[in-house]
Amino acid sequence: MATHEQEHDLDLDEEQRNPHASANKWRHQESSSFARAAVARDPHPDHLNSTRIEGDKTDTDGAGNYHPVVIDDNDGERARAGADDGKEVLCGPLLNYRRMDSRTWYGSVLIVTKGGGKIHNFQPILSLGRVEVARGQAGLLNESSAVNGEGEGSSAIRSNHGTDIAGVCLYSDPRSTFWAFPLACDIADTEAKWAYSIADVRYRSETKPKTNYFFVPAIDESMRMMFHSCNGFSVGTDEEAWSGLALWNDVMRNHAKAPFHVMIGGGDQIYNDGIRVKGPLREWTDIGNPKKRRDFPFPETLRAKCDDYYLKNYIRWYSTEPFAAANGQIPQLNIWDDHDIIDGFGSYVNDFMNCDVFRGIGGTAHKYYMLFQHHLAPPASTYTSDVPGTGKHGSEEDPAQLVETYVKEQGFDSSYIIGSKPGPYVAEHSMNMFSKLGARVAFLGIDARTERTRHQVNYEETYDLIFGRVRDELSAAAAMGLPFRHLILLLGIPIAYPRLTWLENVFSSPLIAPVKFLNRRFGFGGGVFNHFDGSVDLLDDLDDHYTARTHKKERNALVHRLQEVCAEFSIRLTILGGDVHLAALGRFYSNPNLHIPVEKDHRYMVNVVSSAIVNKPPPAAIANLLASRNKIHHLDPDTDETLMALFNKDSKNFSKTRSSNNVTMPSRNYSILTENSPNNQGGAANGHSEPEDGDPAANQFDGKSGHQFLSEGEFGAGTKHKAADFERHGKSNDGGLDVCIRVEIDQHDKEGQTEPFGLTIPVLDYEAGKFGTNAHAHHLHRSRPGTSGAASTIPASSIPSLPGSIPDMPERPPQGHA
Repeated sequence: MATHEQEHDLDLDEEQRNPHASANKWRHQESSSFARAAVARDPHPDHLNSTRIEGDKTDTDGAGNYHPVVIDDNDGERARAGADDGKEVLCGPLLNYRRMDSRTWYGSVLIVTKGGGKIHNFQPILSLGRVEVARGQAGLLNESSAVNGEGEGSSAIRSNHGTDIAGVCLYSDPRSTFWAFPLACDIADTEAKWAYSIADVRYRSETKPKTNYFFVPAIDESMRMMFHSCNGFSVGTDEEAWSGLALWNDVMRNHAKAPFHVMIGGGDQIYNDGIRVKGPLREWTDIGNPKKRRDFPFPETLRAKCDDYYLKNYIRWYSTEPFAAANGQIPQLNIWDDHDIIDGFGSYVNDFMNCDVFRGIGGTAHKYYMLFQHHLAPPASTYTSDVPGTGKHGSEEDPAQLVETYVKEQGFDSSYIIGSKPGPYVAEHSMNMFSKLGARVAFLGIDARTERTRHQVNYEETYDLIFGRVRDELSAAAAMGLPFRHLILLLGIPIAYPRLTWLENVFSSPLIAPVKFLNRRFGFGGGVFNHFDGSVDLLDDLDDHYTARTHKKERNALVHRLQEVCAEFSIRLTILGGDVHLAALGRFYSNPNLHIPVEKDHRYMVNVVSSAIVNKPPPAAIANLLASRNKIHHLDPDTDETLMALFNKDSKNFSKTRSSNNVTMPSRNYSILTENSPNNQGGAANGHSEPEDGDPAANQFDGKSGHQFLSEGEFGAGTKHKAADFERHGKSNDGGLDVCIRVEIDQHDKEGQTEPFGLTIPVLDYEAGKFGTNAHAHHLHRSRPGTSGAASTIPASSIPSLPGSIPDMPERPPQGHA
């Protein structure tokens, strides 16, 4: 039986280290008041206390619970000859957030140690405690401390100051062991700073802090959120020209000013595309005939090599500074996308997606996605063509993959909404999430990759499960008198975004067939066609989009269901999306002829498009092309959509777009979202930005189109908006959501300085039956009757102007209230 064909020793030293790792030393100091108010409790939630299994199912605790064998240090001679002591940390710590329940915050910490198997001679212990009230603290970066080394005792946290948590082994083989530490923190009446350290372990980096800190909001406050996506480089990118992971320096600077409570990853947290260029799939990729490539087997030997690639790439990337520093200090909440597996996964033709190789790497990538990004035990076996039954959910285990390997029994906590059936190409159930982000903000993450095909994003049954859970959670909160006011929806792909249907038509046209034939036979146009199914290279990206014609019906149905939830619970929905490697802000809103103020409009949903934090942006010509396609689209007779002119200028003195493009920004970026808490004292109301050109009159927003500002929260959007000003961001008290997209100024600046662009999303005060509808009128979706050639009924002088020039808006015929 073949398994782990590579050397057990993971060689992750100099040749694998990222040359752009920051030289900054992230230093921390243990406070003299550390954990004064820490309350000892059993910190182990059910999802990490479920039973464990191992290959031969031996050694129980008397209650039927299986455990890996842990050998005392004095009995080291019983361990395998030459085994590692299990104390060297290859990766981590990685900090995750899961959920809140009453007055308890739940999360986890993960470390990966060198060596392992069914027998362990070391079990790490994490010490956790509350340091002090966090309000008014300067943050983390300026604190000095002893870092990795002996210092004071074996741990930076004395055991009598907090809670000791034993590591839970999720997975272990001769290469590495994954230890998870479930955290449970009391939520106080004020924001609190917590600290944790892991005793008796050795970090590879001399600058790695022994103690890490994170922050938990007050019981009556919502979380400060940071959102990012596309956290890696595409194959062939000149990483030096883009200063590596520079924007993570800016993240940590802003974290030091006002600590983030959660770091939301919108997909592509890691790029694994190199597996086909410098990894074990190179031989497969080089096969010129698509049929031969489709029929290529995925035996255990290839699975083991691919497994090794994903493991090493995760360890390398998640240990790269300054991203690694953020991993240990800001709790993560992630969904995955295609690059977490391989570029375009799920969006190639069905016959090709069902080939052995894609099924194999889908299962292997899912294994490490669960371990690194969710701190959950993976399936015991993944797909191989040697044992075709493996990799199917609930199938028998593959003995070849369990030699000298321990796998904990799988379990999910209540924050997950698990799909009812396995995906078509990744034979696992989708992992959707619902969580509470503080007092008044709820979070919904839809796993839009596991069930994806070229013609669907998610199963209808999965949507039913998701919306059933959302309604249950929102109803329960309202029944307790603590209703949610904002719902954050995380999607991997933007849903309010310009159409490129004409480009899809060209790429899928029969006219392309002769060129594809020449490509297969003679390599003609090799750079135009992808290396997998022979289609035009950009077609998989276009097919990925919710706005693709193949996903249009599903997309529209999803938006309508979201509108129903917003109306039912008077909750404002904000959508987070990435993938497209530029910044933009799309929104849905009610047809202007309905005269519904944004504050009352349940159809008003902003799609914050923030991508990429690491990968290079597209050329300005692409951004300008998308801007030129920024038409007003009609989802239905009552709902319009378009991009908003957020970018009143290019960043600093760098010209990146033409003057008419105020809607797309081809620069690296990330986003910050903060509720304007009703507990704040003073502050401007309704997200009022107080721009230089004065206050808007309330009636100036009535009946205007999406190519203009729709509310006071949008008025003056850009660099001068209050949401873009650190001193005023989140400081109002109207309950609105301040959104700030921080855009890289200069790609050559290794410090990653950014310029902020902001707006405010108001809370929803929905009044059922107050406003009419166009549903009785039989309008077409693509163009309503008479939407050209007629004058608008809104006087031009009453409409606030947007900065710069914008595409012409389609005009509507005079219409009264419906």
